[in-house]
This record gives sequence, C-alpha cells and structure tokens, in this order.
Amino acid sequence: MRIFVTGATGFIGMPTVKELIAAGHEVLGLARSDEGAQSLATIGAEVQRGTLEDLDSLQKGAAASDAVIHLAFIHDWSNFLASCETDRRAIEAIGSALAGSNKPFLATGGLAGLAPPGQVATEKDVIPSDFQFPRVSEQTTLALISQDIRASVVRLPQVHDRAKQGLITPLIETFRQNGTCAYVGDGSNLWPAAHVLDVARLYRLAIEKGATGTAWHAVAEEGVAMRDIVETLGRRLDLPVRSILPDEAPTFFGRFAMFAGFDMRASSELTRQVLGWEPTGPGLIADLVQLEIAD
Repeated sequence: MRIFVTGATGFIGMPTVKELIAAGHEVLGLARSDEGAQSLATIGAEVQRGTLEDLDSLQKGAAASDAVIHLAFIHDWSNFLASCETDRRAIEAIGSALAGSNKPFLATGGLAGLAPPGQVATEKDVIPSDFQFPRVSEQTTLALISQDIRASVVRLPQVHDRAKQGLITPLIETFRQNGTCAYVGDGSNLWPAAHVLDVARLYRLAIEKGATGTAWHAVAEEGVAMRDIVETLGRRLDLPVRSILPDEAPTFFGRFAMFAGFDMRASSELTRQVLGWEPTGPGLIADLVQLEIAD
C-alpha cells in the first residue's frame, strides 16, 4: 500500500515509517521542515510538505494514498486546548479527502478515562460521554465511518525508549525545578506502557488489517505503579522522593496535575489475539534506569 503518515518525523512516526517501508509499503510522510523532509527521503519515504494547520496539504496527501496513519499532534502543553482543536480539524480534513473511498484511516487516541480506577480498560471500552477531556481524536475519527471510511484508532500508553517516555518526560523537568520527585498518595496508581519499536510494529499491523471501528491497545505492560516510576527517577536524577497529598498536586505538578493521579491500567489481549502483536522491547522501568538525561 501507499500510506500517508502524519507526524512521520516524530518520536513514534519515524520508527513507524521505517517499519512500513521494511514491510514493503510505500510511505508518503508529512514534513514541515527541510530537515524533516531530508530525514524522510534518507530512509526511502516520499515527502508531502505541510503542517497540521495546512488542511489542503493533509487532504492532498490522503487523496494520493491507499491508507492514512495519523500520528501528528502539537505537543504544546501551554496551549493544550488549541492543540486539541487543531487535531480535530486535521482529522476532519483527512476524512473529507477519504469520504466514499472505503480506505483505511488509522488515528491515535489515549487510554485515560476508559475505565474506573482499579479496573482494566479493554479494547471494547468506549470513552464515556461525560468524560471531560479536550482531545477528541478517537470520537472524531470513528464518526467518519458513516462516510464509508474504514476508520480505527490506536490507543497509546506511555510510549518509551531511553530518551523519551511519554508524559514522564516533561515530569522530569518538573522534578528538577522542584528539587524533589513526588507521587500522589501512596503512588499505587498504574500507567500502562510500551516500547516505541513495539508501538511502530502495531501501527503497521493495524493499518494492514484495515478494520473498521476498532480501538487497538498498544499496551505491552498493563500498569506500572507511579511510585516505582518516581522512585526510579529519583535514583537516576539523584533527587529525594516523597509522597504528596492530592490537594498539593496542582501546585507541585502544575498543568500535569490531572495526569499525576490517573489510574490507567489497560489490557491489550484482544489486540494481541487479532493482530498477532507480541511486544518484545524493554519495559518502562528498564528504560528509565538507563535514562538519557539532557544537561
């Protein structure tokens, strides 16, 4: 297939592009800079110049391809609401180009809010209608099914290697600024995780499957305790570790307070059964132990 990939030069995007090309697919990757375009060309991908805000470019890339993988997201945490709105518009623009084609469209979502604390989220869970969260990528994508698009989503956990670890990466800067590492309460809340190379392989398997209305779980580890994460970071950063009360979280964590106490345990049993996906990469704690720390 010829597959249009947004976010092609990103942390998950680049390994995904390499995975697709290695499997014999042609890739048209979205690139906003000369450097990004060169990176894609070097590994054998075609380049579609543009950004998430350039809806015409997104539509051209989608129309020129057999399938679309949407990985791009503007990670500007100081203006998260605007990033979510840009994402929604991008998905709708891609959908307008694919309408009536029956082509596969694989977008990206998350695991937060799928199941109550203490329960395991599964692929069959749906996002509650009363879940107050500004990113609506999954809902927007699945709504495109009515336009004869084979739309589905990959729900991401904390995706990691030794350099990046999802939401944990910006937390490291928070810990450095505060001079201490902290978790909320007893730190027993769980975050699922997966190595970036395993996630890239899942995107390939999912787009090849071309299912409609499916939510795939890119979960290698169902849940890693926040206390274990924070204590590992404390040792790696040589900082003290402490517990804080829930009402202290907004002051300590700032804009990440809402995530710090989340319990997001999730299963990937159905994903593994249907796609034959078997994660083989290092676990989250193993990568944190060997964390590459920037000066």
